[in-house]
Amino acid sequence: MYRKQECVAMLLAGGQGSRLYALTKEIAKPAVPYGGKYRIIDFPLSNCTNSGIETVGVLTQYQPLELNDYLGSGEPWDLDRAEAGVHVLPPFQRQRGADWYKGTANAIYQNIPFIERYRPEYVLVLSGDHIYKMDYSKLIAAHKEKQADCTIAVLEVEMEEASRFGILNTNPDGSIYEFDEKPAVPKSNLASMGIYVFTWDKLKKHLELDEANKKSDNDFGKNLLPAMLAAGERMFAYRFGGYWKDVGTIDSLWEANMDLLNPHVPLDLTGSEWRIYSRSPSAPPHYIGRAADVQNSMISEGCVIDGRVDFSVLFANVTVEEGAEVLDSILMPGTVVKKGAVVQYAILAENVTVGEGAVIGERPELCEDIKDWGVAVVAAGVGVGEGAKVPPKAMIEEDTP
Repeated sequence: MYRKQECVAMLLAGGQGSRLYALTKEIAKPAVPYGGKYRIIDFPLSNCTNSGIETVGVLTQYQPLELNDYLGSGEPWDLDRAEAGVHVLPPFQRQRGADWYKGTANAIYQNIPFIERYRPEYVLVLSGDHIYKMDYSKLIAAHKEKQADCTIAVLEVEMEEASRFGILNTNPDGSIYEFDEKPAVPKSNLASMGIYVFTWDKLKKHLELDEANKKSDNDFGKNLLPAMLAAGERMFAYRFGGYWKDVGTIDSLWEANMDLLNPHVPLDLTGSEWRIYSRSPSAPPHYIGRAADVQNSMISEGCVIDGRVDFSVLFANVTVEEGAEVLDSILMPGTVVKKGAVVQYAILAENVTVGEGAVIGERPELCEDIKDWGVAVVAAGVGVGEGAKVPPKAMIEEDTP
């Protein structure tokens, strides 16, 4: 018999991350490196640990191998417990055959037996592609106080941007009376963060109803939540006021990394009160050579810097040779930038090699038409040849001569 848990967290981490293109060719989006020593999934896992949630089911599907290896036993997040901890939950073989997760609601539905082990009162549903720090215990406390069936975390956005989000329209007491998916003329600026807490018996009932509906896409936002509202369930919005970033696109991933270098952005990853934990690689201290020029950057363990680095985030074991320049860029573990090369406004995935004199990306002010500008991306393990030029917005997935 498993130990009863008041709340079990279910972390949706199976997304392909198609808008991240080359960066998610071989790994799931939650496993994408972030911030010099982290991966995106570190944020919801660390939030669970810091919020006192002991049991987390991680639902994987697309390219799960690296994510599974990274999670391991859950020890870095203090989630390696005998009767609780982190559990990887891929789609599994049944008597009638294997079923891929058809949608976010179906993914939770397929894992009802896992949740039932712990006999929880509440289930927290999380996404694996957001950068933020949140005390889930406060969200759960608000859910209890309202005697809610479902509570949805919301963020106030600018009204002119509200049409890009799923908007919740609420009464003065915070109860939800309408879901508005990307409205042309929004009634409010309360955007859903994709973070939900449910009273378990209500969620189980609606998961079963949703699964029985052959016309459903089995998705929380499209199907299950509107169905709960239509059924008259008690649904409330919970306002969140901290930093939150959906890193589902190249631009947003680049911006979220650059935010770490901005002293005016309230995102401290190392503070003792709400630390973000990670499985950091073992590497010696970084080395900054005498000829190097490093400004406004994050330099991780094992880096060897002999060139110029400005306003950039460098992960472990990156090498920047003498005469090379790295500006406004993100270099993931093991990348090498050789002599005379220039990397600017770019994201280089793991173990990329940039040949001597190559130029990757371009400054936006040098583009004749700003519509042609964007962050350049080079996929993991790719070699960019000596003297090669990679234009802005390019997605390089194969070796470039």
